[in-house]
Amino acid sequence: MGHLQRLIVFDLDGTLIDSRHDLADAANQLVKELGGTPLDLDTVTQMVGGGAETLVRRALHAAGLPSGTEKELERFLQLYDNCLLNHTCIYPGLIETLVQASCLATLSLLTNKPSDPSERILRGLGIRRFFDQVIGGDSPWPRKPDPTALFQLMAAAGTDRSRTLLVGDSYVDLETARQAEIPCCLVSYGFGFQGVDQDRLDEQDCIAVDAVSLTAVIKKFVREFT
Repeated sequence: MGHLQRLIVFDLDGTLIDSRHDLADAANQLVKELGGTPLDLDTVTQMVGGGAETLVRRALHAAGLPSGTEKELERFLQLYDNCLLNHTCIYPGLIETLVQASCLATLSLLTNKPSDPSERILRGLGIRRFFDQVIGGDSPWPRKPDPTALFQLMAAAGTDRSRTLLVGDSYVDLETARQAEIPCCLVSYGFGFQGVDQDRLDEQDCIAVDAVSLTAVIKKFVREFT
């Protein structure tokens, strides 16, 4: 799939898919079960990005409940498992972006979401076929922004920093790219973008406002090595 000398690594939530409602529904169901008052969608959305454990801890804290244990995390994952694709959808135009990108480069996915729900969502939305490798937040390697898993994807694709682009929506993705010393394209339509300090972007980074501009960024990135 594509040319191994070029690698594009995508984030999942907020970059490829809008999963806010299903994440919020699962988090609020947990909050209600523990006797708390449900949180609004925007509040939960701001908690997404650091993985399920971080989301659970933040949601329970915001609801005035104990910070959470392994038991609460396990229950959240059970609840989320039951509503993975109730509302979650791929952002408009991104199927075509993936089609074009997969003809130009190797595509991989790096997310802090656990592997099983990530795989189920990708398959349920019909986009798993685009990605050579998928690494979730419960892999043997540390979660983003630690770049170790990103380096694993580079090694699997047979490429290096100079030929790798990270596409994400949040400060976590930008920091991952920074630590890996690779360019980053942030999508401003993603729900994590509001937390990004745009002053941290440098000349090798860029912002895509929609699928069309993201496709243009990818084509420009590939042309640099043609």
